[in-house]
Order: sequence, then C-alpha cells, then structure tokens
Amino acid sequence: MGRQVLLCFCLAFVGCVLGQISYSIPEEMSRGSLVGNIAHDLGLDVKRLQSRKARIHTGGSEEYIQFNKERGVLVIEEKIDREALCGQTTPCALHYEIVLENPIEVFPIVVEVTDINDNPPLFNKEEKRFEISESAVMGSKFMLEKAVDNDIGLNGLQSYTLKPTDNFILKLHGQSDGGKKVEMILQKPLDREKQEIVSLLLTAVDGGEPQRSGTMLIHITVLDVNDNAPVFTQSIYKASIKENAAKGTLITQVSATDADKGSNGEVSYTIGNSMSSADLFQITEDGNIILTGPIDYEKARIHEIDIEAIDRGGLSDSSKVIIEIGDINDNSPIIRMISKSDSIVESSPSQTVVAVMNVNDPDSEENGKVHCVINKNIPFSITTTVNNLYNIITDSELDRERDSQHNITVTCSDEGVPSLSSSVTLSLHISDVNDNAPVFDRSSYEAYIVENNSPGLSIFTVKASDSDWSQNARVSYILEDSSVNGVPVSSYVSVSADSGVIHAVRSFDYEQIKDFQFCVKAQDGGSPPLSSNVTVKILVQDQNDNGPQVLYPVQTGGSLVAEMVPRSADVGYLVTKVVAVDVDSGQNAWLSYKLQKAADRALFEVGLQNGEIRTIRQVTDKDAVKQRLAVIVEDNGQPSRSATVIVNVVVADSFPEVMSEFTDFMHDKEYNDDLTFYLVLALAVVSFLFITCVVVIISVKIYRWRQSRVLYHSNLPVIPYYPPRYSDTLGTATLPHVYNYDTCRTTDSRKSDCKFGRAVDSCKVIIDVTDINDNKPDIQILSKINTIAEDAKPGTVVTIINILDSDSAENGKVQCFINDNIPFELKYTNNDFYSLLTDGYLDREQASQYNITVTCSDEGVPSLSSSVTLSLHISDVNDNAPVFDRSSYEAYIVENNSPGLSIFTVKASDSDWSQNARVSYILEDSSVNGVQVSSYVSVSADSGVIHAVRSFDYEQIKDFQFCVKAQDGGSPPLSSNVTVKILVQDQNDNGPQVLYPVQTGGSLVAEMVPRSADVGYLVTKVVAVDVDSGQNAWLSYKLQKAADRALFEVGLQNGEIRTIRQVTDKDAVKQRLAVIVEDNGQPSRSATVIVNVVVADSFPEVMSEFTDFTHDKEYNDNLTFYLVLALAVVSFLFITCVVVIISVKIYRWRQSRVLYHSNLPVIPYYPPRYSDTLGTATLPHVYNYDTCRTTDSRKSDCKFGRAGSQNVLIMDPSSTGTMQRIQSKKSILDEPDSPLEVRINFVLVKLWKS
Repeated sequence: MGRQVLLCFCLAFVGCVLGQISYSIPEEMSRGSLVGNIAHDLGLDVKRLQSRKARIHTGGSEEYIQFNKERGVLVIEEKIDREALCGQTTPCALHYEIVLENPIEVFPIVVEVTDINDNPPLFNKEEKRFEISESAVMGSKFMLEKAVDNDIGLNGLQSYTLKPTDNFILKLHGQSDGGKKVEMILQKPLDREKQEIVSLLLTAVDGGEPQRSGTMLIHITVLDVNDNAPVFTQSIYKASIKENAAKGTLITQVSATDADKGSNGEVSYTIGNSMSSADLFQITEDGNIILTGPIDYEKARIHEIDIEAIDRGGLSDSSKVIIEIGDINDNSPIIRMISKSDSIVESSPSQTVVAVMNVNDPDSEENGKVHCVINKNIPFSITTTVNNLYNIITDSELDRERDSQHNITVTCSDEGVPSLSSSVTLSLHISDVNDNAPVFDRSSYEAYIVENNSPGLSIFTVKASDSDWSQNARVSYILEDSSVNGVPVSSYVSVSADSGVIHAVRSFDYEQIKDFQFCVKAQDGGSPPLSSNVTVKILVQDQNDNGPQVLYPVQTGGSLVAEMVPRSADVGYLVTKVVAVDVDSGQNAWLSYKLQKAADRALFEVGLQNGEIRTIRQVTDKDAVKQRLAVIVEDNGQPSRSATVIVNVVVADSFPEVMSEFTDFMHDKEYNDDLTFYLVLALAVVSFLFITCVVVIISVKIYRWRQSRVLYHSNLPVIPYYPPRYSDTLGTATLPHVYNYDTCRTTDSRKSDCKFGRAVDSCKVIIDVTDINDNKPDIQILSKINTIAEDAKPGTVVTIINILDSDSAENGKVQCFINDNIPFELKYTNNDFYSLLTDGYLDREQASQYNITVTCSDEGVPSLSSSVTLSLHISDVNDNAPVFDRSSYEAYIVENNSPGLSIFTVKASDSDWSQNARVSYILEDSSVNGVQVSSYVSVSADSGVIHAVRSFDYEQIKDFQFCVKAQDGGSPPLSSNVTVKILVQDQNDNGPQVLYPVQTGGSLVAEMVPRSADVGYLVTKVVAVDVDSGQNAWLSYKLQKAADRALFEVGLQNGEIRTIRQVTDKDAVKQRLAVIVEDNGQPSRSATVIVNVVVADSFPEVMSEFTDFTHDKEYNDNLTFYLVLALAVVSFLFITCVVVIISVKIYRWRQSRVLYHSNLPVIPYYPPRYSDTLGTATLPHVYNYDTCRTTDSRKSDCKFGRAGSQNVLIMDPSSTGTMQRIQSKKSILDEPDSPLEVRINFVLVKLWKS
C-alpha cells in the first residue's frame, strides 16, 4: 500500500490544454488521496472558489472524485478499479467539469486512471484434454485456450511457456486486438506404446512488477493412427450484423474438411474462449455461427472469434471469424445539466450564460451527430462550445414586466433515421430591476375645494402605478418644493406618502387665492429610486362669506353728511346713488338695493339693481326738512348677506337753511343707543374683575392651608410593617412558638356493637339451583370514541364492548348484531369481547352522524336481549374543494364609475364543515394590457364581492377577464378557479371634437364665397368626430347663430354649409356663422365652431375688408382684463411694502428688549438633600449647596459651601446681580439670628420628621 501511495505522487501530473485540465493517477488509491490542486491550476484562490460556488459535475457517473471546497483540491472519494471502470479500453479516463457561477464558467477536467499490476493472467479452465493420434504428422497444430489478464499494457499478458517440450512447442500469433493466438505444434511424433498419456503445463506470464502468472494443465491421450487433420476453407472469416439483431440470427457459416474416412473424418466445431464473446455467439455442428445474446455497438464494434475444427482422431485446425457490428440509431441524446441559474436579473447584458449542459449520443457517425434547439419567440439562444457542451445565453434584452418567467425547452435530436430526440425544460425567473418609473393615471390633475374649508380636509387622490415588482413597485408620494405667492406650497396642502391623498393644510379664502398649482412626485422604492411628476391644479370655489361693502355715502363718526333736495324737485329727481361692492364672485356678488326704513315712504324709492334714490312724487312745503332713509344692500348668495347704510336727506333750497335746521339731527336715537351700549360694557368689565379677585383670594387661602397641613400638622395614619421572624427556641424545629391543638370527637355517629354468642352444633345442606333465563345480557362499554374522521380506513376500531350474561349453558350464550345500512360491522374477538369496526369508507357530507344500536340476545327460552345506542359523529376532513355556482361569470359596469364601486359577487360553496368550509376569495395574478389586474379590480376575501379599483374608460378598455380563486380554510387548502369577464359600457362622456375648420388663436381662417354663387353652393364642410360609440357618437349639425340666416344652412347629418339663395351685392362681405355640433347621448354633449365666411370674388378684396374683423368684442375684453390686472399688481406692491416696514420695526423693537431690558423670571433649582440628624438613617454626611441665579446675561455661578454639622442651604439674600464667590471665612450664616437660616432649618427638620 505504501508503494501505491508513493506511486500516486510520482505519477500525478497536471496539463491544461485549450482550457482543459488533465490529471493522471494510478488505480486503487485510498480514499482521501490527493488528485490535484484545482485552485492553483485555475489561478484562483480558495475564497474566490467558495464565493463563486465552485462544484464538480460528474455527468451522471459514479462520484470517484470529490472537490474539497475548503482546500480547493480534488481528492479520491471512492477507490477506483480501472478494470471495472474501463475494461480493456485505453486510455481510461474520468471526465468531469468544474462549474463556477457569477458568471457561469465551465472547466473540463480529465482524470486518467493508469493501470497497476493487480490482476494475474487467468485461464478459463484449469485443465484441457486432447486426443491425438500417434500418426499425427509433425507440424500438426492444436489451438490452446488463451489466458485472460484484466490489466493492460506492460501489466497485461506478455508470454506463454509450455513444459515439458519433448513432443510439443508453442507458437504465438499476434492479432489485431492486441491479443495472441496460442497454438501447440507437434515437433516429435507420438508413440502410444511408449506413453499413452502426455501431461503438459501451460503458463501465462504478464510483464508487471511483481510478475504474476497463471497455469493450465494439458492432458493428451495418444490414439491410434489418424492421418489427416481438418482444414478450414478460409483462415479468416468476415461477417457483419446489426446491433438490433434478434437472438438466433445466423451470422455466417464456417467450413472445415478432413480427408480421412469414417469417424476420423467427422469434424466438430468449437469456439475458443474470449472475454467479450463467450456468451454472445454459438456454433452449431454444421459450422453455423448463431447470435445467442444481445450485442451493442456502443460497447464493442468488432468481435473476433477463434473457431477450432476437431476430428474424431484429435487433430484440429483453427480459424478466425471477425464480426463487425452495424450501428443503428437506438440511443436518444442524453442531456445532462451541468449548471443552471434559477433566476436572472432583467438588466443582464446580452450573451449572459444562463445554463450549461452536456449533450452526448452514444451512437456513431450520423446517428451520433446531435443538433440542439430551443423554443422560439424567447430572448435566448443556444450555442455549442467544445466537448459536446452547450450554453444557453441571452440574445436580447430581458423585460420582467413583459415576461416574468421563461420556460426554455431544449430539444436535442440526432441525425439518425428515424431521428431520436430528448428534451428538457428549464424554468427561469426574471428578477426585477428598478427600470420603470411610476406612471400617474392622468397627465395632470384638476380638483375643486370650497373656500373656508376645515384644515386637514381631504381634497382628492393622485394615483400612480409602477410596473416593477415588490419593493421596486412600492410608490411613495412626495410634495415637490415650490411656492404660491411667495409662500411654500407645503403650507397650503400636504400629500400622504402612502395613499397619495392630498389634504388641505389651511383654510382657503377665495378672495385671496382663486387657484394655484403644484407638483407631486411619485417615487418608487428601488435603488436608485425612479420618479415622475404630475401637475396638480387646485381651484378654490367661492362661498358667500363676505357681505356687501358700502362705498358711498361714506359713514363717518363725528361729521354729518346729507344730501340736499330742492323743494322744486320733480318726480324722478335723483337724490343720490348708493354705491356698494361685494368681494365675492358670481351670483354671490349680485347686489340688490331696498328701502328698509324712511320717514316718508311715499316720497323716495331705491332702484333695485342700481341703488339710485329718486323721488316718486313732487316735493311740497309740507314735507319735513330732515329725512332719514335706511337702505339695505343684499347679495344673492345662499344664505344672503346684507349691509345697511343711513342716507340723510335735507329738503331745502339753500345751505343756511340746512344749517339752522340740522343742529340736533344726530342726537336722537343714536344717543340712547350709544349710552345703552357703554353701560352694558362697563357692567360686564366690573363683574369680571370682581369675580376674578374672589377666585384669586380663595385659591391663595386654600394653597396656604394645604401647605401648613403638609409641613406642620400631618395626621396621616402610620401603618407599620413588621417583617416575619422565625427562630428555633428548642433548638430542633423551625417555628419559634408552641402550638396547642384540641381533639375533635364524635359520639353517636356510626355506632357498632360486638356480641359473642354461645357454642352451637352444625350440619351441611347441599342445594342444587336450576338455572332459568332470568338475566339479560349485560353490555359494558369498555372503550369508545365519540368522533371519527371521515378519512378513517376500513377496519378502524370505533368501540370495544364486553357482553356478560350471568345465566349458564344456552341461557348464557349471547349473539350480538347492529342495525343495517350503516358502514360499520360488529366483530367478535375473544372472551366475550366485541369490536365495532368501520367496514367501508365514511363520508361526512352524506351522513354527519350515526346512531349505532348494538343488540345482544341470549339463546334462552324465551330469549332475552339488551341494546345500547352509540352516537358517533363524523369529523370533517378537507376533501372537497369549493365549487362556484357558475362555470364562468360575465358582468357589466358603466364607465366613469367611482373607484370602490361594487360590480357583482362571485359565490362558491364548500360541502365540508366549519373551517374546512370557510371559503376565501383570492384574485389570481394576471395582467390586462401589461398592467396587473389588481389595479383594475379587487375581490373581498370574505364575501366575494368584486369592486372596481379604478374608474374605467370605455375608450381605453372595452372588456377584460381574470380569474378568481376560491380557497377553503383546510390544511392543506383546496381551491378552484373561475373566469370572470367584465364588459365596460359606454357613457356619453366625450363631446364632439371639431377637426375642420381648425380654430386657431392668432390667425384668422375664412371661407370665400363668390358673389356669383348660386343656390346650393358648397361653402365648406364642418368635420367632427366623437370618440364615444353607438348612439353616443351619432352627430347632428345645426346653425346656432348667423348674421344672415336666410343666406346659409347646415346639413343636419353631414355638416355641409351651403347657400339657400342667390348671393347678391347687398350681402355683407363679412359673415360669421356659429355651428353647433351635438351628439345623440343622454344627456347630449355639444361643441361650437365659428366659421368665418367672406363674400368676395378675389383675395385682395378680402384683405381690404378684413382688417378689423377680430377687433370688436375682443378689444373691450382685453382692456378690462389689463385694467384689473394693473390694479391688483399695484395693490399687492403697496400692501407688501407696508407689511415689510411694520415687520422691520417690530423686529428691531424686540431685539432692543431682549438685549437690554430682559425681565425674565429666574426659577432656581434646588437639588434634594438628606441628613442623618439622629444617627440612625442611611446618609452619614451633611451636604451644603449654593443657589445659582441668573439675570439678564444668562450667567450662572456655583459656590460650594463649607462643611457643617447641620443640613443648611446657604443663600445670599442680599445679592441682586450675578452670584459671587464668598472669599471671607465669615458668612451670613454666622449671624445667630439669621432669619433665612432659621427658617430653612426649621422646614428641613419638619420634612425629615414627617
């Protein structure tokens, strides 16, 4: 063994040619022996091999070699016998592959197993007998059996020796297979009279070290004269046969002749021994070689057979038959997977190796040529490398969102006829890469919110979806930084990061901001994250939250403003005009004026819309000079708001007359009203101050009373706690006290007396009692189960009962039975025991409970019986999957539905019970137009109600289908699927779109009609479409407005504009037609297009007449807009300046207060302290503290006091500024009568005592 190991290390070598690593080792190496350092030979360190998951691929053969990952070497896993592995094949090699991942690399490994001399030459028979005539001529040949040596090369069979050599010598003939044909040649005539039996020893010797040999005895019996030996007609016969030939097939015929007559001329044939052909062929008496065993081209392509012809006289001749095996295509290609990836990143570059496989076909030539293909329409291809290795690689970009998994079927076919093939399917998952940004379901959003909303109100929801998976598809919503009127948008709205719900942060005021817009970013959870933005516009809707404001007449506090009406004023005289505005918009700003109160209602009236105050009759001298009118201005909002203005009117012809009559005009009712108001206000202020003082005084009193109770007069009860103590007073036990016990006795309960009688005589009486059948069988339940699972096997024991009958003989014999038509049987065991068994399969869904009546009867006369009824429940097993009430579902939903709308309900039932019958509904993963179906619908797990997740648009999706799985709650759960088809119904949600004429902003498009146009002249055609369907898309055209309706008409169905009369010179050159296009939906939608028509004969005429065509109404609109804009900008700049100035003033004032005149209160912190005044507490030391105070500059000092015998708080009561360190030895506490020291010591002592 030591020599073998030494030989291993001497002969092992490494070669690497074209990426192939080769090793050579001797056979029979012990387990664990080193083959080679694969890490060194690949140029990789051991850690890198481990990180790349290096492994050895054996290709389906036995694992003789093992890869040691810790050392990076190949070692012997199992002892190798070269002869068992390869036979006579040379070289004998093991082919392996070292597979590395990340990326996938394959390195072929060839381990050649060299031969050692571990097998001696062996003969098939230990002895051989010949019968040779003494007349055999010199040179006669006799074929000998060849020895077999399983070793090869020098260790194989080398030579033969024959002893003794008196009459025979050996002759060896080389053969094409490397073997040697052994013949024994007669060199000296035999003499039967001298030696009737000749014994020879044939020795076969190999060339190994040590040399091994094998022997065979040859016994020759010398016969009488036999002149001629058999002679074959050919020295070599050749034949061929297909490998699929059946047993008994005739291969060829050999023939040998013998010139002798009689029995000496009779020839028989035998086949010489052969390692590979002994059991495959047989030769008959007439020389026919018959196939007797299976032949395989892949194992041996040529068989050489030695045939010997022997006559009855012992003479023989030999010949060789060479049989060539013809290959047929009987082996399919063998596909061995060397390495494969279960998943691949979708961002993998092209030509990335996904799998490596070895394909081998044992057949030859065309039958062994293999072509491999994979299924089409997948982004992969297959390429061949070397040594029958194939790589599956990516040949284009992968997209998980399009295909999350690929099933790659590799089909390998040979070129034989008929062709054979093998296939293997690889399932490859595409792992996600964050390559898709979230996509909003709209390009922009527009939402409305009513002003004066409550902060935190949900406005609406933005929604974005990400077609990636898992974390990469988790969308978060972020409000992008921007400003609205110089204020960050985050002070206006906020967005929920998870749901995308936009909330109002503040209450909006329509009069301050009418609309604003911002951006919301949807960001996924990938690394790095991807995002997309969407613009959101919020429009604030007006509420009637502002009342009218009267601009004129101006209401002043001290001075008096009055309108003067001359006494000569006629009816309708304009006294004045009340001017008011409302900052609201729309109908909330429509104002109406009414006369609320007047001294003489028959004299004045107010215009409802314009606020003009006019006289409604002639003014006379009888009318009062002073007139007071109360005018109410009311808006049109809901609810309406109003304002009241007082208009003073003086009926006079001159100003001095007004002054003389108007001195006490304002001192009537106003005086009383103001007096009442100030009296109420004064009373409220005095009452408030009085109540506040009372409350403060009571609070102070209560606080001081509680402080005195806590510090001086605490009467809290003391509940002492005494811990348990135990001692052993006697020195032996554990309890310290003596316990006394009283005996408790009873007298009159359960008395017993014992009395002894006198002696008596006795005799024996034997009475035979005859049995009668007076006892029923007694049924005793020894064991029973109340519940049995429905999947219990037949023969399961349910109950064991024991039957006893106290009677004897026939009266005590009992027979038992149970009721019929139930899946149970009663079986007798022994000793009056019966077992109740199941004799069939149970089904809880057919019968959930059985009442089994066991009846036992004896054989007495009359027979007596007993019975017992057992109630057995069948427990449920999850053996029934849920079943939908329909094979498929179809439902309708109208587009523009609200998200969350219930569409319909799927229903499945399960015939099982309890948890096994609880059905949950699950939406199966699928996609609709590349989008997960879960973004379209959801299903309630409990009820099966299908809800719409989004609002559907018929123009985008008309129908889709998906699968719903009903799964029960069993373990393992069972399920069934159903297909659901949703059909979206159209709504008239799209108005007509005018394609022609095109409406442009700046330029003008007009149609020209010549003045010579006749009736029916086609001016133009309005072309419009409606993206809706059905009757919602049927369009009709009508002329809505025209300068001359008698000149043009519009076709109702086709939109053609034609003249309905002859064009004349009187017709206007510029014609403006408004055509309305209306669909047929309910309600109908419409669009209006303006068609400009010019009646002219030439283009210059058009230009001369068309210069001011578009400057009529637009001019006034633009002027109004710019005036309002200029007013708003100037007002904004003015207010901004005022605010900035005030802010700067306030800031400077606060800075001066903080830096120079801070009156902030100082709240010192006194740390707790404890002293041991009696010497019995826990703290042995006395601690002194100084207070630390601060004033304006936020300084603080800390002073450590001297040690004292009492627990004293040292504080300088006279200091008003920053605390200073006390340098002198004397302190304020040296004064005996210091009130501060006495007070603090008193309080601390009281606190310690309490």
